[in-house]
Amino acid sequence: MLNMRDRQLDGLRAAAVSMVLYAHFFAADDSHWGHIGVRLFFVLSGFLITRLLLDARSAAQFERATALKSFYARRALRIFPPYFAMLGVLWLVNLEGAREGWVWHALYLSNFWYALRDAWTPWVLCHTWSLSIEEQFYIVWPLLVLLTPRHLLGRLCVGVITASLAYRFYWPLTGEPSLARDLLPPASMDALAAGALLAVHRSTTTSWPRWMTVSWLPLSIVSLALLWARVTAMGPALDWLVWIALEALPLIPLAMLVGHASTGFSGRAGRLLELQPLTALGRVSYGVYLFHPVVLALAVKTQGWIPINVAEQGLGRLLVAGSATLIVAALSWFAFEKPLNALKRHFPYVRPNSGFGAAAMSTVQADEWLRGRTDEGLRPVYLPGAGASCARGKTLQASDLQ
Repeated sequence: MLNMRDRQLDGLRAAAVSMVLYAHFFAADDSHWGHIGVRLFFVLSGFLITRLLLDARSAAQFERATALKSFYARRALRIFPPYFAMLGVLWLVNLEGAREGWVWHALYLSNFWYALRDAWTPWVLCHTWSLSIEEQFYIVWPLLVLLTPRHLLGRLCVGVITASLAYRFYWPLTGEPSLARDLLPPASMDALAAGALLAVHRSTTTSWPRWMTVSWLPLSIVSLALLWARVTAMGPALDWLVWIALEALPLIPLAMLVGHASTGFSGRAGRLLELQPLTALGRVSYGVYLFHPVVLALAVKTQGWIPINVAEQGLGRLLVAGSATLIVAALSWFAFEKPLNALKRHFPYVRPNSGFGAAAMSTVQADEWLRGRTDEGLRPVYLPGAGASCARGKTLQASDLQ
């Protein structure tokens, strides 16, 4: 059974992917909720990978080369197989013209492909822009986390966030908005770096700065008001301001949401995030996000055999395409992704030495891994000079399903 924080983080993944499905399957207007869901995924990703790397860096047996090799190997095992399986099928059947720009998508340059064309063509792969952003982040960020002096990591995160916000204020000077405004890497680095900053902060304390505790509620209220106002017509200048606000203002509430879930919400919020349907959806959220446009395209093509309207946004599309997406994602997880994730055990972040380290690994693996949790992304960190119970307490148990 996953521990509390694993279950609650999976609950947040479920919430994020649900917002995406709502925007792509149900909402009749240009709903911004899907983008908020993607931003939540970014904060989660930045937080989890930074925390994993910081925990590895704190171990006595830490070696940069081992940690980097393991990080990239584990990311490849988690992300590449279903992604390239999807791309391979789309290339074979050329669904919605998916062969166009296929090499760009295979190289995780989808965001640049759509930005340069300034059009969502082919639309069946439009969601891969965010996967490309994450992959580009994964290439660079581990190097920075493992090479930057520990006391400068917080400043590095703040610098990245500041640069990303400056990029947003620059765009109104460029004229009419284009897809490049949202798809180039600087447009998303603030959310990823906000998650990373959260991990750096949580590595030293679990308390929140005063300014965050007093600002998250007003920022949430203003963000919700802007989401409602965005559906109304407004001039170009006001539209720019609303866009900038909806990118920047939710960052603190989203980061605090992830931070609280990482330690475990109590009360009703915690019980809600730990509901089994939510945690199950969170575990397959990568597959849901990856396959949902493909399932939608197939559903629309088979509308003649479906008694419910799936050709347009609405409840029918959400029920049919949403249910089919969940089935495909679940099948992919149990038949394909979960067995491959089990191979992560061959790539520990910290190479155990003889003596206590080896014994600790044996204890933890017997207790945790053999219960089927290696696929959940367990990454033990072994600290010398402590008892087995201490080693167990220090074991990193965060799921890395994103």
